[in-house]
Amino acid sequence: MKEESSENYGHVLKYTGVFGGVQGLNIIVSLVRNKLIAVLLGPEGMGLASLFNSTVNFVSQATNFGISFSAVKHISELYDRGDDAALSHFIKVVRAWSLLTALLGMLVCIVAGPLLSNYTFAWGDHTLHFVLLAPAVALIAITGGETAVLKGTRQLRSLAVVQIYAVLSALVISIPIYYIFGQAGIVPVIVLMALVTMLLTVRHSYRLFPVRLRGEKGLLGEGMAMVRLGVAFLIAGIMGSGAEMLIRSFLNVSGGDLDVVGLYNAGFMLTITYAGMVFSAMETDYFPRLSAVNGDVAATNLTVNRQIEVSLLIVSPMLAALIIALPVLIPLLFSAKFLPMVGMAQVAVFSMYVKAVSLPVSYVTLAKGDSVGYMVLEAVYDVVLVLLIVFGYRNWGLLGTGVALSLSYLFDLLLVGAYAYLRFHYRLSTLVLQYAAIQFSLGVAVYIVTLIDNPLIYWSLGLLLCLVSLLISVYILHQKTSLWASLTKKLKDRFHRHA
Repeated sequence: MKEESSENYGHVLKYTGVFGGVQGLNIIVSLVRNKLIAVLLGPEGMGLASLFNSTVNFVSQATNFGISFSAVKHISELYDRGDDAALSHFIKVVRAWSLLTALLGMLVCIVAGPLLSNYTFAWGDHTLHFVLLAPAVALIAITGGETAVLKGTRQLRSLAVVQIYAVLSALVISIPIYYIFGQAGIVPVIVLMALVTMLLTVRHSYRLFPVRLRGEKGLLGEGMAMVRLGVAFLIAGIMGSGAEMLIRSFLNVSGGDLDVVGLYNAGFMLTITYAGMVFSAMETDYFPRLSAVNGDVAATNLTVNRQIEVSLLIVSPMLAALIIALPVLIPLLFSAKFLPMVGMAQVAVFSMYVKAVSLPVSYVTLAKGDSVGYMVLEAVYDVVLVLLIVFGYRNWGLLGTGVALSLSYLFDLLLVGAYAYLRFHYRLSTLVLQYAAIQFSLGVAVYIVTLIDNPLIYWSLGLLLCLVSLLISVYILHQKTSLWASLTKKLKDRFHRHA
């Protein structure tokens, strides 16, 4: 039993690190790519590329019925059951729906081209551009379906390889095209990147599950449960995007200019986006595992609590270091003009401590297929988030938005925790509460240190607390996993081979 427990902790730790590392590589390459593109295209070109990309993503999300996410649950259940015939058949269902959404997305992009041009751009007619971007929407839909197949069948190594090659391909493809064609290369780059990502994905998924052109009738009808869950996920995403739009509009009007919005966006990116890269393994590895055991209350509780424990232990030292290092990181990543958002970002970091606990719990509702419950929970959270941001900014300015972000995540934890407790009998483990109390207390101590003006005390005491947080996490993970012994064995074997 202890050996099995060690293996389970090791699996969670391994793939949280793998996909967190892939996201880290993605961010680094994106920073390099954006810097080069900024030089080649200038602010106007980057703005144009951003508008095209955001519109393509919007059309894609609005027409794909959330299949790339919801299909994972059903595939995982069949895969864990070991029913190969049913699994192969359902993959046909997923591919049929992916093809349908691809055609729908492409058609919408073409037909709505004039409307998209009018509402996206204040100058010129870009209808032809949106018509030419239609294939990218279709390719993204196909990729989403095949990615769901790889996630559901636990092809985690393949997924990591696809993500790495896709990130590097974006750099290799975009820079030469922008160098030669300038802004005229924006549309071709978007389409080519969608094509490359699709080819990388299907290369792995088709090899495992070859395409069968002869299929049974009624495939689309069999996927309605998957689509209902996917639509719920899609609507929740739209509500979240709407909440973010309202927040930015409010800050723009209340702040009097775009500077406040820019500072908020930068702080949000550093804390919620970059610090959240550790959670990228949730959808890729954790959700399929959770879906496979969703019918067993004890197994569900065990899976959720272990994911929380590992997430907390990995992310907490990083968050402590981020709090102390933000005054140095912000001028390096942005410029000295962004220093006014240091306080906001430092407070907002606490939202990630809470997210390490709340996110694994929130996936329980999805794994159970409770689409209505998920939508209601997300709607309530979005409303509370907007209200807290408005209240926080009006009372404490930009710092108040950081407080509001952390409070909104705390509210979300209480909300989804109570729902999972009452509806699905989920219980937080004692170990989760212990680890959360220890690491959160260290995070608060680090934040208190940032209020000290003496640089010597600031850095010495701050770094010492970060080191304590790291040592605690390493010690606990060492006790619970066999990864350290495995790594030591590999190093010894390699040394003996070269000796």
